[in-house]
Amino acid sequence: MTDELPGLDLGKLRAHLDVERPGLVRGQLTGELVQGGRSNLTYLVGDGASQWVVRRPPLGHVLATAHDMSREHTVLSALAGSSVPVPRTELLCRDEEVIGAPFYVMDYVPGTVYRSPEQTERLSEPARGELAGQLVDVLADLHTIDPASVGLGEFGRPEGFLQRQVKRWRKQLEASTSREVPGIEQLAERLASSVPETRRNGIVHGDYRLDNVIVDDAQNIVAVLDWEMATVGDPLTDLGILAVYWEGFSGISDNPIAKGVGPEYGFPSARELLERYGARSELDLSALDWYIAFGYFKIAVILEGIHYRFIHNQTVGEGFDHVGALVAPLVAQGLATLEEA
Repeated sequence: MTDELPGLDLGKLRAHLDVERPGLVRGQLTGELVQGGRSNLTYLVGDGASQWVVRRPPLGHVLATAHDMSREHTVLSALAGSSVPVPRTELLCRDEEVIGAPFYVMDYVPGTVYRSPEQTERLSEPARGELAGQLVDVLADLHTIDPASVGLGEFGRPEGFLQRQVKRWRKQLEASTSREVPGIEQLAERLASSVPETRRNGIVHGDYRLDNVIVDDAQNIVAVLDWEMATVGDPLTDLGILAVYWEGFSGISDNPIAKGVGPEYGFPSARELLERYGARSELDLSALDWYIAFGYFKIAVILEGIHYRFIHNQTVGEGFDHVGALVAPLVAQGLATLEEA
């Protein structure tokens, strides 16, 4: 750990915490940029006795609503004590003068974030099946929580949610355009013209996948992370994006995004996960192909934004040089999914 970090001045952070949370930090702060995050920046900081996690937006080009620190903080705080495990929040700072951007601080939760085949191959086959099942069950549990019951009744606008989602990610694509991506506008048009009817509204995570949860030594999911795109709307958007992360990157070479999951790594298939979710949630999944295609589109746009920031030297960390090459294959699979539907 170090006392110099890109995007986080530890001295200014300490001074702010001493004012807002006196006594929380007792020693000199040191920290490190946590590798693996490709959107908001995540830092692990500590004072020699305790550890916390700091989250802030990327350093460069972003859509204003795509990296809303107050959104993450609000959802994490609301879900505390619910059936969905989340870290405890400590502080939200909207003042950009403190470290150069809004940020929040939450407790550090020890455990493993499974991001690679080297990690998941150490699990037994039964353990992989159990972990995949837990991943689905936690998602289904999230979607059964009444948003109003945890103070999120006014958090989102469920009416017209899917139409706005397609429009929003098209806007994000326009803000990150640096090249022509074959088929991406066609995919957006087809999604916009075939929006299904929402069966039930609920809390939406927005980027749900295995490497956004922390797993303890007993192989239990103890925290769900990365709520930057959370809202209230159609929960099947989470299921669609999970299916893409689970199997949609299979066969794509130089893939730094979704590794170590899916049937090729000894996990249940995406179809098995979807069936488990359907049984637990009792939601109608007949239109799921649209949600999966939308998942391909959304992830493609996110990766195009990362590619944009990478070529403009606005991204810190490793593993970004191949991200741009993933976009076109994901778009092609999104179009193919709609064709099959």
